[in-house]
Amino acid sequence: MIKNLKNIFWLLGVYLFTSPIAQAAISLPSINVGMKTASTPQEFTQGVQVLIMLTILTLAPSIIIMTTAFIRIVIVLSLTRQAIGTASLPPNQVIVGLALILTFFVMSPTLSKINETAYQPYMKNLITQQQALDNSLVPLRNFMFKQTHESELALFVKMAKIEKPKTKEDVPTYVLIPSFVLSELKTAFKIGFVIFLPFLVIDLVVASVLVSMGMMFLPPTTIAMPFKLIMFVMVDGWFLITKSLVEGFAP
Repeated sequence: MIKNLKNIFWLLGVYLFTSPIAQAAISLPSINVGMKTASTPQEFTQGVQVLIMLTILTLAPSIIIMTTAFIRIVIVLSLTRQAIGTASLPPNQVIVGLALILTFFVMSPTLSKINETAYQPYMKNLITQQQALDNSLVPLRNFMFKQTHESELALFVKMAKIEKPKTKEDVPTYVLIPSFVLSELKTAFKIGFVIFLPFLVIDLVVASVLVSMGMMFLPPTTIAMPFKLIMFVMVDGWFLITKSLVEGFAP
């Protein structure tokens, strides 16, 4: 987490130095981007490579999110909000922000290993770029393997039409990632089902009481809302859900 904070402060520093006030005091070189007709096959190939890199950079955040704990956490938090019955409270920004914070907390051991085995050696010119990428995949694959169900992994191995892997190292990454995503979706909805049950009981009790009193035109959700909130507060719901989510990723 401390290293992540350092990266944030570094980005803030870059922003300050690139602000208009800083530019008035410091002269920085300008970057010009232009287009011209490719006269050789090499220039055309380089242009295609630039387009591919820009496309990868655009999709990189989504790819990174799909290989971390963010999927399960954000789905469980969203289902919790729906179970309580508050459509917009907490707001989406709060739900996503809390999910990102918990994701960084859960992924901090994995990120530390990537930093030690891949990023730092690469910055010190001890390994090549390809070696750094290979080393960074090892901790990430270990994390995904711990959360992936065998049934989902077997499904994608079968659909990929590859030989049955004998060890974890034999499983291709392109097979592991969709297996991990599907496993996380299944786990998240299982947790969401358990969270929904007590709130569903409250809805049923309130609806039965209103029907017995002849108040059939009064929406049960309006009456059940305060009872749901007080129950959630009394059992310290956010504490329990956060604890269960974090402990669910424990090795």
